[in-house]
Amino acid sequence: MSIFSDHRERIVTGAALAAAVLIVGLINNFFLMWLILGAIYLLAFREAARLFHIQSHSLSIYAIGIWLVAGIYPYGDDLFVLAGIAYASAVAYNKNLGWENFFPFLYPTAGMLFIFTMYQEYGVISLLWLLVVVAMTDIGAYAVGKSMGKTPFSPTSPSKTVEGVVGGVAVATVSGMFAGLAIVDLNIAAIISFMVAVSSVFGDLFESYLKRQAGVKDSGDLLPGHGGILDRIDGYLFGSIVMLVLMRGLV
Repeated sequence: MSIFSDHRERIVTGAALAAAVLIVGLINNFFLMWLILGAIYLLAFREAARLFHIQSHSLSIYAIGIWLVAGIYPYGDDLFVLAGIAYASAVAYNKNLGWENFFPFLYPTAGMLFIFTMYQEYGVISLLWLLVVVAMTDIGAYAVGKSMGKTPFSPTSPSKTVEGVVGGVAVATVSGMFAGLAIVDLNIAAIISFMVAVSSVFGDLFESYLKRQAGVKDSGDLLPGHGGILDRIDGYLFGSIVMLVLMRGLV
């Protein structure tokens, strides 16, 4: 009861998010998935732009354009590469353009495009697998870190401990082995789950780095008790890229 009262807002918001994810997963409709992921992407894009100290609101128009194309183009994960080529060409043409405006087209754009492409190629079960691995990494790290964590993991995130990170990766690897059996065999599921768990730790760490550089505690305040969209999907943005690359290479 003490834990619930201390984290009531966070728990209620988390339960609502979990219910929403479950409903969308059960419906498993392409257009709905594209729409929901697109909304998440655009909100995360705006938060990332603020963390990168980018004032231009017109960049969101290009983000919308990328997501519209992702809905009809079969290789959505390649779109951020094409965006990079287009922006590099624009910088070469106009020396007054700064590279900092391109940062949100790497983060969170790349991760969100990989998530959507993974859904297109491997179905909703692959997103469930990703969800299990990243969520269990967070849960395992929190539980182990709180109970026995003593060794600081990184100055970027002082609350993380080596013990917590190792515990989280271990819990996520075991959980992911079974969650991934619908797509791959046990050995491959273990390898992919381990690599995704490690990458999700550094996805969380990277967002912590951005917030530290920006001098803010959270990326936003949209989710009570959780902060912003990026605060909830940071691990998935790195984990999705690693998962899709390994699934294509190992499956």
